[in-house]
Amino acid sequence: MAENETGAEFGEPVANGADTAPAAGVLSQYVKDFSFENPNAPAVFQSQTAPAIDVQFNIGSGQVAEDVYEVVLKIDVRAQAESQVAFVVDLSYAGLFALRNIPADQLDAFLLGEAPRILFPFARRVLADAVRDGGFPPLLLEPIDFGGIYLQQRAQQQSLAEGEQAGNA
Repeated sequence: MAENETGAEFGEPVANGADTAPAAGVLSQYVKDFSFENPNAPAVFQSQTAPAIDVQFNIGSGQVAEDVYEVVLKIDVRAQAESQVAFVVDLSYAGLFALRNIPADQLDAFLLGEAPRILFPFARRVLADAVRDGGFPPLLLEPIDFGGIYLQQRAQQQSLAEGEQAGNA
């Protein structure tokens, strides 16, 4: 077996019994905030035009206790048929994650990439059920590559920072 820098074999506890392996777990998931509006009912159901749907995502995270982080996946949906609003949904779906021994340089990647990927299927179901219960066909969002989006935004931030440094030189 391979040995790590302490001389112990991988997968075995280190000599002092310290648990140094990275670990992540979902403690709980919940609807933090939710709103469904159907402002033009029943007139909107008379329209023969399929509504145009605009979906916006936002991800936030914060530490709530030692080794415990809350990640909030906010989904805003606005559907408009012709000149009237068909429905508006605002959903903040959150999860508590226990993170232990995660390197600081990988913490954001987990909180803003992996955690939303874990939460998304559950938030998607809440959203689909709400839209269906509002009298419309269920809104089934396509899977989203949150990790890819995180990496793309990080690369953009790095290129902006490098551009600013070059401009200040």
